[in-house]
Amino acid sequence: MSQIEKRDTGPDDEISVENITVKGRTSSENQHAISKVEIQLAAAYVSDAQYNRNILFDRSPEGIRLYRLYNHWGLLSITYIFIFVDLALAIFEEPAVVPLPIWATSLVEFLCLLAFTGRLIHFAKVIPRKSFWKDAKNICIIVTILLTLVDMIIYGSLKVTGYYGDRWSRVLRPLFLVNITESRQVRRAFRSIRNTLPQILYVFLLFIFSVLMFSLMALKLFGKRNYLTIEGKPYFTNYLEVIFNLYVLVTTANSPDVMMPAYNNNTWFSIFFILYIIINTYVFMSVFLAVIYNNYKKHLKEEVKQLVSVKRHKMVKAFKVLQVCEGNEYIVRQSHWNQLVKMVQPSISNAYRELLWSVSDDEQKGYIGKVAFVQLADLLNIRVITTKARIHPLQTWLPDLYHSAGSRLIHKMVQHKGFVYAYDLIILINAVFIGLDEENAIIAYAEWVFLGLYLVEISLKLYTYEPRLFFAKHQFWNWFDTIIIIAALVATIVTSVLRSSGGYNSQQVLDIVFILRVLRLIRIVDSIKRFRSIINTLINIGPTMLTFGQLVVVVYYIFAIIGMEIFKYKIKSYSPDSTDPESEFCGNILLKDSKFANYKYCKNNFNNIVSSFILLLELTVVNQWHDILLKQNGFTMVTHISARLYFIIFHIVVVIIILNIFIAFILEAFFVEYTVEKSNVQTSIEKKIQELQLGIQEDQLEGTLCNDMETPDNDLGPTENTKVKPTLIFEIASKRYRTADALLQRIFQADLSPDDEGSPMHESDEDSLPADFNFQNPAFDSV
Repeated sequence: MSQIEKRDTGPDDEISVENITVKGRTSSENQHAISKVEIQLAAAYVSDAQYNRNILFDRSPEGIRLYRLYNHWGLLSITYIFIFVDLALAIFEEPAVVPLPIWATSLVEFLCLLAFTGRLIHFAKVIPRKSFWKDAKNICIIVTILLTLVDMIIYGSLKVTGYYGDRWSRVLRPLFLVNITESRQVRRAFRSIRNTLPQILYVFLLFIFSVLMFSLMALKLFGKRNYLTIEGKPYFTNYLEVIFNLYVLVTTANSPDVMMPAYNNNTWFSIFFILYIIINTYVFMSVFLAVIYNNYKKHLKEEVKQLVSVKRHKMVKAFKVLQVCEGNEYIVRQSHWNQLVKMVQPSISNAYRELLWSVSDDEQKGYIGKVAFVQLADLLNIRVITTKARIHPLQTWLPDLYHSAGSRLIHKMVQHKGFVYAYDLIILINAVFIGLDEENAIIAYAEWVFLGLYLVEISLKLYTYEPRLFFAKHQFWNWFDTIIIIAALVATIVTSVLRSSGGYNSQQVLDIVFILRVLRLIRIVDSIKRFRSIINTLINIGPTMLTFGQLVVVVYYIFAIIGMEIFKYKIKSYSPDSTDPESEFCGNILLKDSKFANYKYCKNNFNNIVSSFILLLELTVVNQWHDILLKQNGFTMVTHISARLYFIIFHIVVVIIILNIFIAFILEAFFVEYTVEKSNVQTSIEKKIQELQLGIQEDQLEGTLCNDMETPDNDLGPTENTKVKPTLIFEIASKRYRTADALLQRIFQADLSPDDEGSPMHESDEDSLPADFNFQNPAFDSV
């Protein structure tokens, strides 16, 4: 165990804690024996554990200060802003949505490179030099910056001298998003994909073999029969064309068109296509999903095992920094724990901090051991809502009226389930009226009736429930309900005024009214418990879905840049009312009389980054991607038949690999969030809340959110015998997590042993793990 030598210093003195050894502090030492620098070091470890960072930072006072600054949310936000600006430059560069001079875009990109360089230098100051040059992502960023600078110089020189050049380095821009230190989840996703590829490759090769075999059979079966396609072209006479058409059939995009020439001539030929679809579309595509799901989950589990190991390692090191000797055991005192938590999470309230301490120190000793201390990172990742218990203003201003028999009858009516069901019925009736003719006078008057009923509902709820609690920041559905109703009321009033004045010609206002009326139907989600559970589950896994969103953006951006360099201006788009004769063939005579031009698909082009992303999304959906974008009607016609490779590679990478991995992860995450029991840490917090009579458990919630608020008839405070309301009410905020990594741990919680350390952490110059590193997670059963 590493030892820290103490010398006589004040709490604010800087001391060197690098290469120092900790001797157990005895209980006779005063409370200031642990310095501010040690608190900062422990806070850095705890923060790393909370957000699953595994950075070997310099532990000198200056190094700790720089590391805390490096992880500050402000600098992180600035870094992401520069990354966004760098990626967004494609909007203004040729081919551009909004063209800007080359000097302007080059200047902005140079500033972005300076920001990335500054961030990299800051990181180099934080970690040891040896570790910095061993980190592949740092080398990748350095190389990307240098290549970008070289490309900028070459491209600018060519432009100045009047020559044409390509900005080939633009395809490297997403690497900044992938390789910044904070993009751990994205890198983890890429690593999991990379590790999954070998198993996918075997299935893919078998799939390709099947397609090649069926293509050869189709060539021999149909090639000599002189069948013609609907365009009058030879049917299945070219082997490469047959392979492509059958590959597209796997996506069902050309079904049943590709089968019809043979099927029209002989019904029995349909058996060939039926067998092909069963084997390749349903069997192989399902096997793809199964293999990807199984292998991706296996590799992701290994990642999470290492993540858990690193988290425990960091928390043990934090404990060692703060430990003092109490008898025969090492402990952390409450005063030091309070300082630590306040430094890790400055915005935490004193009441919430005391709640967390009471969960950790369940025996009220005034100190905690290693087992309880290690759980701090998980405690901080549990979202707990703190609400002040307030008295309704009317109860203060008009107590007699508010506690009268009629008033209490209103309270009971609003809190009754029948009130909710009645308004659910009103919403459904309103939905029917929304679908009817807007010009009908009866329908127009009915809209005012519905608005009046909704305003009555909100008024009754505000009368029954304390307004500040009703509009607390965590009461999403109450805010949503009120905003939609008020916005619909204002929009309806504006519409009526415009109509009555005779100057009503604003379709935009009418569109807003229609949208607000439709959105009002979403209110029914709050009334049906199962609907609310599904929506909450989707919200909870949202942060993790964003990780895959970044992954998709990276892949889309790379393919979009490549597509623009290959296909820009090959196809042009024109406004619908254009009289330009070239609009008939999308500005390219090669597309004259083609299906691509006849279907008015001219906007499906690579002439700027926006249209490129839309086109790639269409390719992801795969509907008619062969017939409209490839084959002999689209980009193949205006370039070369080899252009198909670009679109096929995109389909394999995005549709077959990335989307299947996305589906696999969403299935697992949704299953866990929707069905799995709460974690021990979360349950321990709820038990403590109940023990202190400061709130309600999540599993006791019924009905809508506002039904569980405190009212004269629904006291959420202590028992009636005390007659004293608590100052605060605590409540677990569903199953939400502060980090995506916390959700990953939840997914594999059942598969991970409490003693699981995962793979090595590659921190050879760190202190080795103590012999007693493996210990059970505390369940706080005594709480």
